[in-house]
Amino acid sequence: MFEVFYRFLLLGCMSFGGPVAHIGYFQREFVDKRKWLSDEEFASALSLCQFLPGPASSQMGMYIGHNRAGFSGALMAFIGFTLPSAVLLTLLAVSTSSTSGDAPWLVMSIGAAKLLAVVVVADAIWTMGKKFVHSFATVAACILTAVWILWQSGLVAQLMPIIMCGVVGALFLSKKPKSSESERKSSVSSSLTIPLFIIFALLLILPVLLPSSSPVNVFHYFYQAGSFVFGGGHVVLPLLQPIIGDSVTGTALVEGYAAAQLVPGPMFTVASYVGASFQGVDPYLGSFIATLAIFLPGALLLFAAMPVWQKVMLNPAFAGAVTLINAAVVGLLLAALYQPVWISAVNNISDIVVVSIAFLIMRKYQFSVFWLLAAMLVYKLVFSMIL
Repeated sequence: MFEVFYRFLLLGCMSFGGPVAHIGYFQREFVDKRKWLSDEEFASALSLCQFLPGPASSQMGMYIGHNRAGFSGALMAFIGFTLPSAVLLTLLAVSTSSTSGDAPWLVMSIGAAKLLAVVVVADAIWTMGKKFVHSFATVAACILTAVWILWQSGLVAQLMPIIMCGVVGALFLSKKPKSSESERKSSVSSSLTIPLFIIFALLLILPVLLPSSSPVNVFHYFYQAGSFVFGGGHVVLPLLQPIIGDSVTGTALVEGYAAAQLVPGPMFTVASYVGASFQGVDPYLGSFIATLAIFLPGALLLFAAMPVWQKVMLNPAFAGAVTLINAAVVGLLLAALYQPVWISAVNNISDIVVVSIAFLIMRKYQFSVFWLLAAMLVYKLVFSMIL
């Protein structure tokens, strides 16, 4: 349990780049390096998290933590990965500091982290591609998914290729699941599915029935947001605006959204900043309630769906569907590598050279992500001095 906390705390301190980069960090750290779960388990969990509302990378973290150390491991994974960004954003909201997002040291740090995100995502694509893209059908599914995602945008566009690949795979690639999959039991009892769904629904309705107060309102607003946000942290801002209304100052949402992009960890910790800015609530209490409320729905839905998902995967038709779904997930990552990861990070030829060298070093020598980040920081510092 404490090992889970420690590993996710380290990642929470250095995982810049958004949910796609986080998936890359997890894949490298817990599948390739530590063997906490297999490639198949990782891909299956990733497919499940793509279908559920909430923060996909945080849900993946909780899945990995649970796989390693049960529900206490899931809790430690969540706390470790979320704590650094939540604390930073809370302190930033509480303080009246005028620190500018254009400060040179901050610009260099974020630029270095974004370059590292390119390398990590590319490494994840390479590793998962070798495992899941190995036939004409899977190559086609991967490429078509990437092209579709780059052409279209929004939640429907993201889910469409996964659904279509699932249907085609179920119809034409039906196969018996591997014996190891048949023997593997769900790590979450199916008896918990209905109770967890009931708790999820009650927490959505209960605040409306309670006497109105600022803490109750904070929980209700952010729990709603966490229950209906698909597509990652970038969708939180437009959803929160009509829900919260005048409960925070007009600029708090935008300031929190901008600040969340300057710290490591999940984008959903924008709730920590906005909760601390909520009128009529102690800022630290508001931050805690908002952070808990926005992540809680995704956790409840994840553990409610896990037993059902793992049972469905034993169906021969679904086993065929998973073959193309896994390829589609690689296509999703491939599209995300270009937009927004590559476009937001790589600005010139020297960036391309550094990213390429870092990728080759990571593949050949299995360098720690920490040292690669340090190297990126040195590069950015030297580059700024030359300019």
